[in-house]
Amino acid sequence: MANCADGAGTGGDGTSGKQELAWGKTATTIGAQSPADGTEGGGKLEVTPTTVVYAKTAMGNTAVNGVYAIITVKDRASGPTAAAESAPIEGGGWQWISADGQALDEGENDASSITPNGFTGGGTVKAGTWHWKTIAFDLTAAQAKGGTIAYTDGAGSVFTWKVPSSDTGPEVSAVKKGMEGNY
Repeated sequence: MANCADGAGTGGDGTSGKQELAWGKTATTIGAQSPADGTEGGGKLEVTPTTVVYAKTAMGNTAVNGVYAIITVKDRASGPTAAAESAPIEGGGWQWISADGQALDEGENDASSITPNGFTGGGTVKAGTWHWKTIAFDLTAAQAKGGTIAYTDGAGSVFTWKVPSSDTGPEVSAVKKGMEGNY
């Protein structure tokens, strides 16, 4: 398994491994077992967070807790079948983990409507293709400092990335442009 660290995966004891990755590095994961669109699940999915933008306002909304962390993710179905990200209803998906250990689900509070134009992908990714999407979190200033994002895949494996503390990544200007306009 190309991107598994020691202890990653399941060892027969029912516990999932955890792999820490550098920002912008790809995790090769197992897709959702039951994608919401009814397609067959469990395909191989590469997940790569590439950019973070912090904003007090986005898409015509103001962060209830003080700041949005908007993160671009490139999802690529790299196997012979389609794949989709695992959803919270399946015990998977994305979380922000603050420095004090508090975990917040993607879209919690007022972040669910933050999807900049050009980064609105989601659902199943067809085999051999990729798309952009964003994940967003409504955070307090303290939660935004020293944050980590965690993705739990369809097999229960957890992948984490330490999030840079300022706007960083190749898509910063595209995300900001995608948030312009009247919503």
